[in-house]
Amino acid sequence: MMQAANTNAADAGGTRDFVTVFVGETMFGLAIDRVHDVFIPAGVTPVPLSPPEIVGLLNLRGRVVTALCLRRRLSMPARTGDAAQMAIGLEQGGETFALIVDGVGEVLKLGAETHEPVPINLDARWRDLTLGVHRLDGRLLVILDVDALLAFGTTARTAGAA
Repeated sequence: MMQAANTNAADAGGTRDFVTVFVGETMFGLAIDRVHDVFIPAGVTPVPLSPPEIVGLLNLRGRVVTALCLRRRLSMPARTGDAAQMAIGLEQGGETFALIVDGVGEVLKLGAETHEPVPINLDARWRDLTLGVHRLDGRLLVILDVDALLAFGTTARTAGAA
């Protein structure tokens, strides 16, 4: 219910804040009200038989957190190179997740004038995970739907079977 109110505010000429993250050269936006932490992931313990997008579990200030690879979740090619990765702490249903990304950018305050609906030619694997795009000085910011992004595993398989 809260997200609908925020979306309507942006449509009415208000602005929304997004944390920008990168996977390769692609820039994604996460609603800032969903982001709790930005950190460097360390000590990730693999989880046997987990969905492929799950990197493992890690400790974040005494809490066990599920680490999810955004690259794998979006069906993007495997990462090359040894550059450090970053993680974004997200909360969903009382559980904390670490979204593993290649890099974290800045916080952007964006209004309805740059917002566009999800393009019809956007890859089908991404379409259900995005809320729209913003065109910014020749770059495209793809806004991710955090709820859909974190609906993986059993929930995603159940939806796919319907």
